[in-house]
Amino acid sequence: MTDEHDLRAMRLAYDRGTLVEADLAPNPLAQFRQWLADAVAEGIVEPNAMVLSTVSAEGVPSARTVLLKEADARGFAFYTNLASRKGRELEATRRAACVFPWLPLHRQVVVVGATIEVSRDEAADYFASRPHGSRLGAWASRQSEIIDDRAVLDDRHAQMLERFPDDVPLPDFWGGWIVVPESVEFWQGRESRLHDRLRYRRVRDGGLDDAGAWVVERLSP
Repeated sequence: MTDEHDLRAMRLAYDRGTLVEADLAPNPLAQFRQWLADAVAEGIVEPNAMVLSTVSAEGVPSARTVLLKEADARGFAFYTNLASRKGRELEATRRAACVFPWLPLHRQVVVVGATIEVSRDEAADYFASRPHGSRLGAWASRQSEIIDDRAVLDDRHAQMLERFPDDVPLPDFWGGWIVVPESVEFWQGRESRLHDRLRYRRVRDGGLDDAGAWVVERLSP
């Protein structure tokens, strides 16, 4: 092959651990928080990073990495420009999937479910906690729009800095979404590609912390 990298030969032996039913927490929220704590302790870069997949009303998929900002009984929350591609797709379909790729631990978590928009009060509270530069960036970037060059973005940022030298209010086009899971799969890599895949699947109404709302199923790798 002409490529200097032999992609077919690239593989890693997964031997960091196992995942059996007896290991699981009684609900998916507790299990997620436990694995997130492990990822933080491992020193994984951006342990709250998740690959967010959405789909347009026409069925065209898209994916990108965003940062998880809350995991509670409701689900998994993140924030974005509501007019961005993902914002428009979430508004149209109200469906999403997320993957947390904790590769150094030979683990991943896969979340699939419906989405609901974060309240404006909650969005404002989070927005106020962001660094000043990040808040200015939210105003400066018309996310997902085509621009001529970098100078357009830099000029907008300068304008926003002049407009908001101190307090930066929440833009009306910026907010958050919560992925409300229908399933949460915990994946642990094993030798010979015989991985452990245990999935919590929702069987009735109830939060992520409600053990009675979920059944656990083992999936073949």
